Amino acid sequence: MRVISGTCKGRRLQAVPGMSTRPTTDKVKEAIFNMIGPYFSGGNGLDLFAGSGGLGIEALSRGIERVIFVDHDRKAVQTVRKNLAACGLEKRAEIYCNDAERALKAAAKRGLRFAVIFLDPPYKEKQWPTLLSSIAERQLLEPHGVVVAEHSAEAELPEEVGGLTRWKRETYGITGVTIYRWEGDGSDGEHCGLPREL
Repeated sequence: MRVISGTCKGRRLQAVPGMSTRPTTDKVKEAIFNMIGPYFSGGNGLDLFAGSGGLGIEALSRGIERVIFVDHDRKAVQTVRKNLAACGLEKRAEIYCNDAERALKAAAKRGLRFAVIFLDPPYKEKQWPTLLSSIAERQLLEPHGVVVAEHSAEAELPEEVGGLTRWKRETYGITGVTIYRWEGDGSDGEHCGLPREL
Protein backbone atom coordinates (compact mmCIF):
# COMPACT_ATOMS: atom_id res chain seq x y z
CA MET A 1 0.00 0.00 0.00
CA ARG A 2 1.15 3.52 -0.74
CA VAL A 3 -0.04 7.12 -0.83
CA ILE A 4 -1.05 7.65 -4.45
CA SER A 5 -0.97 11.43 -4.86
CA GLY A 6 -0.49 14.75 -3.11
CA THR A 7 2.15 15.94 -0.64
CA CYS A 8 2.92 12.42 0.59
CA LYS A 9 2.88 10.73 -2.81
CA GLY A 10 4.78 7.45 -2.90
CA ARG A 11 5.01 6.94 0.87
CA ARG A 12 4.62 3.28 1.82
CA LEU A 13 1.96 2.41 4.38
CA GLN A 14 2.00 -0.55 6.74
CA ALA A 15 -0.91 -2.98 6.83
CA VAL A 16 -2.58 -3.97 10.09
CA PRO A 17 -1.02 -7.23 11.37
CA GLY A 18 -3.20 -10.32 11.06
CA MET A 19 -6.38 -10.88 9.08
CA SER A 20 -8.82 -8.70 11.04
CA THR A 21 -8.91 -5.84 8.49
CA ARG A 22 -9.39 -5.62 4.72
CA PRO A 23 -7.33 -2.73 3.33
CA THR A 24 -8.68 -0.73 0.40
CA THR A 25 -6.59 -1.58 -2.65
CA ASP A 26 -4.62 1.18 -4.36
CA LYS A 27 -6.79 0.75 -7.47
CA VAL A 28 -10.03 1.31 -5.54
CA LYS A 29 -8.51 4.14 -3.52
CA GLU A 30 -7.42 5.97 -6.66
CA ALA A 31 -10.88 5.49 -8.18
CA ILE A 32 -12.55 6.88 -5.04
CA PHE A 33 -10.46 10.05 -5.06
CA ASN A 34 -10.97 10.56 -8.77
CA MET A 35 -14.71 10.57 -8.04
CA ILE A 36 -14.72 12.90 -5.03
CA GLY A 37 -11.68 15.12 -5.67
CA PRO A 38 -9.11 14.47 -6.71
CA TYR A 39 -7.77 17.31 -4.51
CA PHE A 40 -9.27 19.40 -1.71
CA SER A 41 -9.01 22.87 -0.27
CA GLY A 42 -9.28 22.22 3.43
CA GLY A 43 -12.20 20.78 5.39
CA ASN A 44 -12.37 17.93 7.90
CA GLY A 45 -12.48 14.21 7.22
CA LEU A 46 -13.63 11.22 9.26
CA ASP A 47 -12.19 7.77 8.59
CA LEU A 48 -14.42 5.21 10.34
CA PHE A 49 -13.22 1.59 10.44
CA ALA A 50 -9.86 3.17 9.60
CA GLY A 51 -7.78 -0.01 9.48
CA SER A 52 -4.32 1.13 8.36
CA GLY A 53 -5.62 4.67 7.80
CA GLY A 54 -5.01 4.59 4.06
CA LEU A 55 -8.13 6.53 3.02
CA GLY A 56 -7.78 9.26 5.63
CA ILE A 57 -4.05 9.65 4.97
CA GLU A 58 -4.72 9.91 1.22
CA ALA A 59 -7.27 12.65 1.98
CA LEU A 60 -4.71 14.56 4.09
CA SER A 61 -2.10 14.20 1.35
CA ARG A 62 -4.59 15.65 -1.15
CA GLY A 63 -5.50 18.73 0.88
CA ILE A 64 -8.06 17.85 3.56
CA GLU A 65 -6.99 19.89 6.59
CA ARG A 66 -7.68 17.43 9.42
CA VAL A 67 -8.87 13.82 9.72
CA ILE A 68 -10.27 11.89 12.67
CA PHE A 69 -9.40 8.18 12.50
CA VAL A 70 -11.56 5.65 14.35
CA ASP A 71 -11.17 1.89 14.73
CA HIS A 72 -12.17 -0.49 17.53
CA ASP A 73 -9.08 -2.69 16.93
CA ARG A 74 -6.05 -1.57 18.95
CA LYS A 75 -3.68 -3.06 16.36
CA ALA A 76 -5.31 -0.88 13.74
CA VAL A 77 -5.00 2.23 15.91
CA GLN A 78 -1.29 1.52 16.42
CA THR A 79 -0.84 1.04 12.66
CA VAL A 80 -2.59 4.34 11.91
CA ARG A 81 -0.20 6.10 14.31
CA LYS A 82 2.83 4.56 12.59
CA ASN A 83 1.57 5.46 9.12
CA LEU A 84 0.77 9.04 10.09
CA ALA A 85 4.25 9.40 11.60
CA ALA A 86 5.85 7.98 8.44
CA CYS A 87 4.04 10.68 6.44
CA GLY A 88 4.68 13.49 8.93
CA LEU A 89 0.92 14.04 9.38
CA GLU A 90 0.49 13.46 13.14
CA LYS A 91 -0.41 17.10 13.89
CA ARG A 92 -3.30 17.03 11.40
CA ALA A 93 -4.96 13.95 12.85
CA GLU A 94 -6.88 12.61 15.83
CA ILE A 95 -6.99 8.85 16.48
CA TYR A 96 -9.51 7.02 18.65
CA CYS A 97 -10.00 3.38 19.60
CA ASN A 98 -13.79 3.30 19.57
CA ASP A 99 -16.75 1.79 17.76
CA ALA A 100 -18.32 3.70 14.89
CA GLU A 101 -21.66 4.60 16.46
CA ARG A 102 -20.06 5.99 19.60
CA ALA A 103 -17.61 7.96 17.45
CA LEU A 104 -20.48 9.51 15.47
CA LYS A 105 -22.25 10.44 18.69
CA ALA A 106 -19.06 12.03 20.07
CA ALA A 107 -18.48 13.99 16.85
CA ALA A 108 -22.04 15.35 17.00
CA LYS A 109 -21.60 16.34 20.64
CA ARG A 110 -18.49 18.34 19.63
CA GLY A 111 -20.45 20.06 16.86
CA LEU A 112 -18.13 18.71 14.16
CA ARG A 113 -19.06 18.64 10.49
CA PHE A 114 -17.09 16.92 7.77
CA ALA A 115 -16.36 17.44 4.09
CA VAL A 116 -15.92 13.68 3.67
CA ILE A 117 -16.69 10.59 5.75
CA PHE A 118 -15.15 7.25 4.77
CA LEU A 119 -17.35 4.34 5.77
CA ASP A 120 -15.83 0.88 5.36
CA PRO A 121 -17.32 -1.59 7.86
CA PRO A 122 -16.73 -5.35 7.58
CA TYR A 123 -18.81 -6.52 4.62
CA LYS A 124 -20.54 -9.31 6.53
CA GLU A 125 -21.88 -7.01 9.25
CA LYS A 126 -24.10 -4.94 6.92
CA GLN A 127 -23.98 -1.83 9.11
CA TRP A 128 -24.32 0.71 6.28
CA PRO A 129 -28.04 1.60 6.66
CA THR A 130 -27.71 2.18 10.41
CA LEU A 131 -24.54 4.23 10.07
CA LEU A 132 -25.86 6.28 7.15
CA SER A 133 -29.00 7.06 9.16
CA SER A 134 -26.89 8.12 12.13
CA ILE A 135 -24.77 10.44 9.96
CA ALA A 136 -27.90 12.00 8.43
CA GLU A 137 -29.79 12.41 11.70
CA ARG A 138 -26.81 14.06 13.38
CA GLN A 139 -26.13 16.27 10.33
CA LEU A 140 -22.42 15.48 10.43
CA LEU A 141 -21.65 16.62 6.88
CA GLU A 142 -21.02 20.12 5.61
CA PRO A 143 -23.22 21.31 2.71
CA HIS A 144 -22.50 19.05 -0.30
CA GLY A 145 -20.13 16.94 1.79
CA VAL A 146 -19.92 13.26 0.89
CA VAL A 147 -20.01 9.82 2.46
CA VAL A 148 -17.86 7.23 0.70
CA ALA A 149 -19.28 3.78 1.51
CA GLU A 150 -17.18 0.76 0.55
CA HIS A 151 -19.05 -2.55 0.42
CA SER A 152 -19.29 -5.89 -1.33
CA ALA A 153 -20.08 -5.66 -5.04
CA GLU A 154 -23.45 -7.40 -4.64
CA ALA A 155 -24.68 -5.12 -1.84
CA GLU A 156 -27.32 -2.55 -2.79
CA LEU A 157 -27.37 0.51 -0.56
CA PRO A 158 -30.47 2.75 -0.41
CA GLU A 159 -31.05 5.63 -2.84
CA GLU A 160 -31.69 8.13 -0.02
CA VAL A 161 -31.18 8.20 3.74
CA GLY A 162 -32.47 11.33 5.44
CA GLY A 163 -30.71 14.20 3.70
CA LEU A 164 -28.17 11.87 2.07
CA THR A 165 -28.70 11.22 -1.64
CA ARG A 166 -26.90 8.51 -3.60
CA TRP A 167 -24.70 10.30 -6.11
CA LYS A 168 -22.43 7.65 -7.64
CA ARG A 169 -21.99 3.90 -7.53
CA GLU A 170 -19.17 1.88 -9.07
CA THR A 171 -17.95 -1.71 -8.87
CA TYR A 172 -14.32 -2.87 -8.87
CA GLY A 173 -14.13 -6.67 -8.81
CA ILE A 174 -15.56 -7.84 -5.47
CA THR A 175 -15.72 -4.26 -4.13
CA GLY A 176 -18.52 -1.75 -4.58
CA VAL A 177 -18.29 1.97 -3.82
CA THR A 178 -21.37 4.10 -3.22
CA ILE A 179 -21.04 7.85 -2.71
CA TYR A 180 -23.70 9.95 -1.03
CA ARG A 181 -23.97 13.73 -1.01
CA TRP A 182 -25.48 15.69 1.85
CA GLU A 183 -28.38 17.85 0.68
CA GLY A 184 -30.24 17.90 3.96
CA ASP A 185 -29.91 21.43 5.30
CA GLY A 186 -30.60 23.45 2.16
CA SER A 187 -27.48 25.59 2.56
CA ASP A 188 -25.69 26.91 -0.50
CA GLY A 189 -22.45 25.20 0.55
CA GLU A 190 -19.98 28.05 0.09
CA HIS A 191 -17.08 25.93 1.29
CA CYS A 192 -16.76 22.36 2.44
CA GLY A 193 -13.25 21.57 1.17
CA LEU A 194 -14.60 19.77 -1.89
CA PRO A 195 -14.30 21.05 -5.44
CA ARG A 196 -17.07 23.48 -6.38
CA GLU A 197 -18.12 21.38 -9.39
CA LEU A 198 -19.50 18.81 -6.97
